[in-house]
Parts: sequence; structure tokens; C-alpha cells
Amino acid sequence: MPGKKIWINGFVYAALVLYLFPIFWVMFTSIKTSTQAFQIPPVWIFKPTFENYVYVFRSQPFFYYLLNSLIVTVLSTGLSLLIGTLTGYSLARFRIKGQKWISFSVFFTKMFPPVVLVVPFFIMFRSIGATDSLYSLTLAYIAFNLPFVTWLMWGFLRELPESLEEAALIDGMSRFGAMCRIVLPLAKPGLAVSAIFAAMNSWNEFLFALSLTGIKAKTLPVMAANFVTQDAILWGPVTATGTMLMIPMFIFTLLVQRHIVSGLAMGAVK
Repeated sequence: MPGKKIWINGFVYAALVLYLFPIFWVMFTSIKTSTQAFQIPPVWIFKPTFENYVYVFRSQPFFYYLLNSLIVTVLSTGLSLLIGTLTGYSLARFRIKGQKWISFSVFFTKMFPPVVLVVPFFIMFRSIGATDSLYSLTLAYIAFNLPFVTWLMWGFLRELPESLEEAALIDGMSRFGAMCRIVLPLAKPGLAVSAIFAAMNSWNEFLFALSLTGIKAKTLPVMAANFVTQDAILWGPVTATGTMLMIPMFIFTLLVQRHIVSGLAMGAVK
């Protein structure tokens, strides 16, 4: 019905505006002067300025922290996908004693709020002299991403028909070869969703990056906190850093979105 369609479209557009408004507010604030940023009512028509971005690059080693964020995000996301996919495949294809309890215990770790685990992680890494290290931060992010990736890939892979692998095994292909050549290409949507969530969690994480790093392994979200001082909050540099933080994840999401919306292989075997 036309009236119902109008209401649905109106609700979708209203929700879209609600979700996107804070993002555009941050972006507009980053190209305003400090005076324009606090004017009431807000200034919507103004001459853009990039002084906030210039201040960020001059006051902070931006590219050094950017490299740290990229290294930690790529390593944690890649290793989480590798280990989580293998674990999810094992749970989906092999019968293991106590399989339901194993799968539940994997996801059980996500029920703990991160703030509860900050102190144990800090004590553990300090005892081995691994604080302020990209390796310790990467391991911490893997510990948080791995349960979600395992749970998602387990649910996704068990929906794929086993007859595809059985045909490959009959033709002489190994189990690992069948997984790599048959299953994983069909599981691209699940891999894409897992990669996006794991990358976003690692890229935007602040609490553990603040607690486990000092100077050498500091990441961009922690760098943004440097503009929050005892005297004032420098909203211009903070929003400029936040805007630059969004760009890599936006590009990454655009690159993998076609795998998310692509059809699954549910009708491959007829």
C-alpha cells in the first residue's frame, strides 16, 4: 500500500538522520573556529578552516600513532579471523564431546565488561615486561575479538551444505584443502562481517590502549585524549582527530561491503 510505504520510508530516513547527525556534527565542528564551535544557536553557514587539523599535526606525532593503530588493527583482525575461522569450522563440522558447552564458553567471555579485565591484563603483561608494547595490545584485542569471530563463523559455516566438501573429499582433496578452496570462498559474507567488527573494535578501542600503553605503543584514540587537559577541552583538535579516525574504517567498509550483501551459497547443490 502506498501509505504504508511512505511511513516505512519516513521511518528509515528519520533513523538515518538520527544515526548520521552526530557524525556530521563532529565533522562540521572540526572545520569551525573555536568561537564558531560554541555559538548558540549553532552556525550552519560558515567559511571552513583547517586550523584544527594543522594544530593536530604540529602538536602530536600523528603519523607515528597512526602506524601503531594500523599495525595493531591489522594483526589483531587477521589473527582473529584465522584462529576464529578454524575454530568455528571445527565446531561446525566435527562432533566434539561437550560441543554445546564449548561453544557457549567461547562466547561467555564476551559477557564480561572490558573494564573488569583491565587490571588482570595489566598485571599479566607487566609481569612479563610487555607493557607499552604493540604485541601486548594486539594479544589483548585478539582475546576480545576471537569469541565474536568464532561464534559468528561457527553459525555461518554450519549453514553451508557439507555435500560440497564431501564431493571434494571424494575427488581426493584433503580436508584443509576443501575448507580453503570450497568453504571459505562461499563464506566471504561471514568473513567480511567478522573482519569489519574485529577491525572496528581494535581501531576504536580506548580503555585498554590507554591502560596498557605509555608512549611507544600509543594509538590514535589515546592521542585524541591528549587534547583533554585540566584547563580546557580542545574540541577543535578532538573532533579533527575523530574525523580522521573515521576515514580508514569508512574506506575499509566500502571495500568489503559487496561481500556482505552478496548472496550466500544456499542453493549451490541442487
